[in-house]
Amino acid sequence: MFNYKIKVATGDELSAGTINFIYIVLVGVNGETPKHHLIPWLKDFTPGAVGEYKVTSNEDIGEILSVRLYKEYYLVTDEWFCKYVNVTSPSGHTYHFPCYQWLSGPRILEIPEGRGKLLLGTVNPVIQQQRRTELDDKRNTHRWRFYSEGVPYCIHVDNIKDLLLNDQYSSTKITSFLATSATTVIATKLKGYDSSTASWRNLNEMERVFYFITTKNSERVSQVWKGDTFFGYQFLNGVNPIQIQQCSSIPDNFPVTDHMVAGSLGTSTNFQTELQKGNVFLADYKILQGLPINTINGQKQYLAAPLCLLWRSPQDYIIPIAIQLGQTPGNDSPIFLPSDPEWDWTLAKMWVRNADFQVHETVSHLLYTHLFAEVFSIATTRQLPMGHPVYKLIIPHFRYTLAINTLARQTLINPGGTFDQITTIGQKGLAVLLKRAMEELTYDSLCHPEDIKNRGVESIPNYFYRDDGMKIWLVIERLVSDVVHYYYKDDDSVSKDPELQAWVGEIFTKGFLDNQSSGIPSSLETKPELIKYLTMVIFSCSAKHAAVNSGQFDFCSWMPNCPSSMRKPPPTIKGTATLDSILQILPQVNTTTRTMTVVWVLSNEPQDRRPLGNYPDEHFTEEAPKKYIQEFQTKLSEISSQIKERNKSKNLTYPYLDPERIENSVSI
Repeated sequence: MFNYKIKVATGDELSAGTINFIYIVLVGVNGETPKHHLIPWLKDFTPGAVGEYKVTSNEDIGEILSVRLYKEYYLVTDEWFCKYVNVTSPSGHTYHFPCYQWLSGPRILEIPEGRGKLLLGTVNPVIQQQRRTELDDKRNTHRWRFYSEGVPYCIHVDNIKDLLLNDQYSSTKITSFLATSATTVIATKLKGYDSSTASWRNLNEMERVFYFITTKNSERVSQVWKGDTFFGYQFLNGVNPIQIQQCSSIPDNFPVTDHMVAGSLGTSTNFQTELQKGNVFLADYKILQGLPINTINGQKQYLAAPLCLLWRSPQDYIIPIAIQLGQTPGNDSPIFLPSDPEWDWTLAKMWVRNADFQVHETVSHLLYTHLFAEVFSIATTRQLPMGHPVYKLIIPHFRYTLAINTLARQTLINPGGTFDQITTIGQKGLAVLLKRAMEELTYDSLCHPEDIKNRGVESIPNYFYRDDGMKIWLVIERLVSDVVHYYYKDDDSVSKDPELQAWVGEIFTKGFLDNQSSGIPSSLETKPELIKYLTMVIFSCSAKHAAVNSGQFDFCSWMPNCPSSMRKPPPTIKGTATLDSILQILPQVNTTTRTMTVVWVLSNEPQDRRPLGNYPDEHFTEEAPKKYIQEFQTKLSEISSQIKERNKSKNLTYPYLDPERIENSVSI
């Protein structure tokens, strides 16, 4: 007789336990053990429990390749979260089987032994069959759905409740999320703001809306929003820090002259000199031209497609020096200057901020992080089995992504949803803007170092998004490189990995829509290519999302700084703007409070967080990758300390890429 010692760990969540019958079969190179009932004793299969059992076999099954769990009905149908199974063989060797999955209802789940394996060379038929069966099952549960023309595919469900339990929010997270939402909604309803379609009477009235949920940064923004230096600062360290680019020559449709900007540049230099020195920058919103326009509270909204010229001053500030609110120059499209009347210039900047809001929410935030993260998640589930090392590396970075994106399609970007209630372009304009952004997408724009270089912003001072982001990118790249070199012995092993190639191919087809001109790879041939691609995936799902999401309340809760919609057309002449006229242009009271509610909820990650590098689910079982993760965590801690130290001296802090505040995944 051969005796095997078994340990089975149940998850810690209150609902993780089961009263159903659990059986186990050990699968080895020489055969299988009989199906064995794991009879619970006292607290076995209760939350946080680790049950110990003994399985006896008449034969030595040899090296253990997998364990097969059976969850069978008893009294009720329930769910059980299995963290892991450990098996100690008669020889004393312990095998680890990481699971970290829910088993809902009657279910059979075969878990491979925990060492990462590639389907290269001679592979045991048992392993091959386990992987085929696993992926066939996942391809049935995770199907693609066409979302909109020219837009990445999404998960094929209608409601968050239709997702598998593994993809849904935990009870802790959904409770926290709903509580945050309810608090703000109830507050605005009690004050009568939510139903008011009136214009704001003055700016002070706005300050009283959310007096009970401010942040230091949001308070500071409400004080400095009109300043040119703060306007320029937001292109570097606001919620859309990827729009600005160096300008070596002025576009033909933006006829800025030396005379126009001379007052901003001063007497010690001139426009051509500053262009040649690389001190002039451009924010161009031509992608917005001609988009469908929304109606809010029965009132048509308006949109500009501005061009904004910025300059690096001798004091190392980035400041605006010229703004044109349309893409076609002419008498009815004046170029606004800092020397114009105060409210003319302020209104011109507001139109730029309104345009930036549409691009930020739709492209930088929704597309570049949420939608691409969803594609990465679905393709990983469908094409990479649990035993694949790439699966083990990236699976923590998709936690709850399908849940938040499904919820967004239900309530945020659905027809009549929140996006329709607060933004200039609404849901119809969003679909068109997403399609345009996909047509312009490049691989370089998704990779932080290349994006910085291509936009020509390497030398701008005080660009915290760039600098913090580069530190994060490099430590992610180091972790990825270590893991790739550990499992892939050469480039040939990358190019011939069938599961890896199916994964990247499906992402290219369903996510990037076979766009060859984007430069995004449809296959991976070398280890450096794989390292770059995986770094991009992890960075997009963690740091990039934090950069474009976490500061939304700080910068967008003060509506004059970041108007979500505009109720009058852009001005065609100068000298007409007043504070009163601007209040008639800004969103109405209910639109403002709804916007503030949304950005508050989105800026506050619900409970059940997992900051970047925090991997309580131990998918890797070998010592080497565990060591790499520890080194990764140490480097992240050092970066966190550096960012905290820098922020001590700042009136307006940039904490969004502090690793302690970056979530592993797109989960809000």
